[in-house]
Amino acid sequence: MAVAEIGIIGGSGLYQMEALTDIEELRLETPFGKPSDAFFVGTLAGLRVAFLPRHGRGHKLLPTEIPFRANIYAMKMLGVERIISASAVGSLREGLKPMDIVFPDQFFDRTRARVSTFFGDGIAAHITFSDPICRDLCDTLETTARAELAGIDIHRGGTYLCMEGPAFSTKAESEVYRSWGMSVIGMTNLQEAKLAREAEICYATMALVTDYDCWHPGHDSVTIEMVIECLTRNSANAQKLIAGAVARLAGRDRSCKCGHALRHAIITSFDTITPEARERLKAIIEKYVNHDQEYMA
Repeated sequence: MAVAEIGIIGGSGLYQMEALTDIEELRLETPFGKPSDAFFVGTLAGLRVAFLPRHGRGHKLLPTEIPFRANIYAMKMLGVERIISASAVGSLREGLKPMDIVFPDQFFDRTRARVSTFFGDGIAAHITFSDPICRDLCDTLETTARAELAGIDIHRGGTYLCMEGPAFSTKAESEVYRSWGMSVIGMTNLQEAKLAREAEICYATMALVTDYDCWHPGHDSVTIEMVIECLTRNSANAQKLIAGAVARLAGRDRSCKCGHALRHAIITSFDTITPEARERLKAIIEKYVNHDQEYMA
């Protein structure tokens, strides 16, 4: 069912890609349920891409309610090899101001009510996740941003702290996160990054700064009105950046390690994996369990 090369996950404020043409709407079912919404598959900069609004059209899903496994598994079903994720974040550093764009290279998990793996229920795997972002994909995003977004400050590197939500941080929490050296704070990207790695899909985050969380003495505590105002202004930048990055990726083969992240990660003996588990994870593990001598040597 390979119909798209690149996946785009739109966060708060980015619910559609206006530059998409020749669009078809696909509603998928996965072994992990329904994704957040229908996928909008269309052409962007000459490539077929699959766009998914993370919170659903109309922003109906809280961060904890997002069906992360269904979203990423559906991307795999569509043939996606690279995912560009757009995400609204709060800044935990003075130098990362509202309207800046950050390309973090690390995550810190402060969630507590989410499943972050496809595995379990009869099959165990342990991916390498020391470097959770695809460096090659992030290079392309950074290069595009610096070339095409005049007047916007671009930052490469830093840690995205993923909190549970839906409430924003207390001042005490915000100050602790700052003391830990965190860069930005959001509620969604950690699970996407882990699941994308298990699905052997390249993943990178473009973090759109909307506020200073609640720690900054020169700014009022974050309000949803402040966030929405900044999101509206950020949306055009995000769409321009994504379109430019997709154009740069056209015709480029993957040279990173993301495409074989499971090669040595599956611990369970293949002859003990149940037919049910094989079918449940077919889109992810089929090339390994059916061709183990080729891929596991």
